[in-house]
Amino acid sequence: MAENKEKLFSDFPPVTTQEWKDKIMADLKGADYEKKLVWKTNEGFKVQPFYRKEDIEGLKTTDGLPGTFPYVRGNKKDDNTWFIRQDIRVEDPKEANRKALDILNKGVDSLGFKIKAKDLNTEYIRTLLNDICCECIELNFSTCQRHNLELAKLLADYFKEKNYDPAKLQGSLDFDPISRMMKKGKDTSVLIKQAKELVETLAPFPKFRCISVNANALNNAGAYIYQELGYALSWGNEYLNQLTEAGVPAALAAKKIKFNFGISSNYFMEIAKFRAARMLWANIVKAYNPICPRTDCSNTGEDGTCYCACKMAIHAETSKFNMTLFDAHVNLLRTQTETMSAAIAGVDSITVTPFDAVYETPNEFSERIARNQQLLLKEESHFNRIVDPAAGSYYIENLTASIAKEAWKLFLQTEDDGGMLQSVLTSKVQTAINNSNIARHEAVSKRKEILLGTNQYPNFNEQANGKSPLNDTCCCGNHAHHQEESPLVKLNTERAANEFEKLRLETERSGKRPKAFMLTIGNLAMRQARAQFSCNFLACAGYEVIDNLGFQTIEEGIEAAIKAKANIVVLCSSDDEYAEYAVPAFNAIKGKAMFIVAGAPACMDELKAAGIQNFIHVRCNVLETLKEFNKQLL
Repeated sequence: MAENKEKLFSDFPPVTTQEWKDKIMADLKGADYEKKLVWKTNEGFKVQPFYRKEDIEGLKTTDGLPGTFPYVRGNKKDDNTWFIRQDIRVEDPKEANRKALDILNKGVDSLGFKIKAKDLNTEYIRTLLNDICCECIELNFSTCQRHNLELAKLLADYFKEKNYDPAKLQGSLDFDPISRMMKKGKDTSVLIKQAKELVETLAPFPKFRCISVNANALNNAGAYIYQELGYALSWGNEYLNQLTEAGVPAALAAKKIKFNFGISSNYFMEIAKFRAARMLWANIVKAYNPICPRTDCSNTGEDGTCYCACKMAIHAETSKFNMTLFDAHVNLLRTQTETMSAAIAGVDSITVTPFDAVYETPNEFSERIARNQQLLLKEESHFNRIVDPAAGSYYIENLTASIAKEAWKLFLQTEDDGGMLQSVLTSKVQTAINNSNIARHEAVSKRKEILLGTNQYPNFNEQANGKSPLNDTCCCGNHAHHQEESPLVKLNTERAANEFEKLRLETERSGKRPKAFMLTIGNLAMRQARAQFSCNFLACAGYEVIDNLGFQTIEEGIEAAIKAKANIVVLCSSDDEYAEYAVPAFNAIKGKAMFIVAGAPACMDELKAAGIQNFIHVRCNVLETLKEFNKQLL
């Protein structure tokens, strides 16, 4: 066997990095290597087209094992089990309890209750948690920020009443005034003073966290990955600092903080984000010198450092920013890859947003599908068996280090600005995220960022049939977005597809669905390619598209277009042939329909001089172009 191995390796001599690059340059045939193959990310660093072993030499992310400080490889040693969470908006505690018991029998082992603060009392909690074994699952609660302390006391009393083992209770309260400030635009920082009493109330329950860092709010507002992570670290540090300044031991304070992250569709970058997050947070907590209160703990440093306190507790939630109303089942593809990246990265719990959440209250079917998306990864794909399978990947290790570097820069910058709270009070954070939101909407409008089914490859015949985007409501039952002027800048949570959806709904509700006829002529390959491009382009506005195999003459094509009662005629041919076909076709249509040339030919100026004004091509702003067409056609 050894001899065979030696022979095998001798048949494949080592190849140097320079030899790989030389081969690539030869295949590029003079094209620019940087422009063609190097990815310039929104995170501020470049991604190379290939990585080799030499690229991970010296990276700190490759040091250590799973379950050991700084936890880049995860908090768990033996397996990668995570909690499957489903949230329930509680309108009636008895009905919510019935639903909770039902879904616990269908694979869920983490519940999230969204409670109206006005309903809180002892009997309410008893009814809500009736027959639920609180030691067997994870329990999470959210209510209005001013009532979290009241909720904590009610829960503590209930757990004691039921004689539960405090060490077996796992879960969280969603106390996060900073998140509310960014969402509502109002200064609620005075509530942070409640954090100490909240922590002390739940101190007897070591696995029950009560201070949240809702970085998923940034994700849902369109933040870039380094922004979500960088601000989350400063956010967590703000609460940690406030608690320790108030006299709470650093170890206890850190163990009460929970991070709620969003998950974007950037698969490998998200895996790297969670790995980087644990590593950076572990080092931040260690800087507070958290002393372990136990003498029998095996995870304590020689100096008494409590390494358990350095573990970042992470709940991950699939993004809402990239979800769509049209072709909504594509949301299943997005949320599935997002869930995979979070699971591979070793988060503690995951919520999959049901595919229909953007336009209706999720029903039993969509909630079941959302649960099953995680169950498939666990029970059939066995993602829960292997800890940090991404470790050692040249690509992911480099991504982890690069994201960590950029996020740390933002963390330091935010700290220099006075910390997260001060940066929110001066609206620096919200402004930065909203600028990213604008940039991403611009990228979507130009197809630099693709939303399948929305700005690329839409379902040509889909109708909304009464569907419209939902507005979020808060735990009090009030609408999340108020019209009154706010003292602070609010996060803009418009989804990436929002403007395209408005456009398409406008078309559908007008009752005048335009017909776009492809006048295909000339070069076979070019006319087919441009017809396909044009069909996809115009269908993004909900137009009816009529493709054709090709016409022998312009007259034949125009006659067919008029017979089809086309509102738009799109000339599809090659650049060279447009000089011959475009003007005769434009003159033949005689204003009976909008005339469009598919492409940006060299003779464009001459065609414009002849009266042709509409051209669609890859450099177009698709959204703005379609808005202009709607103004003329509807």
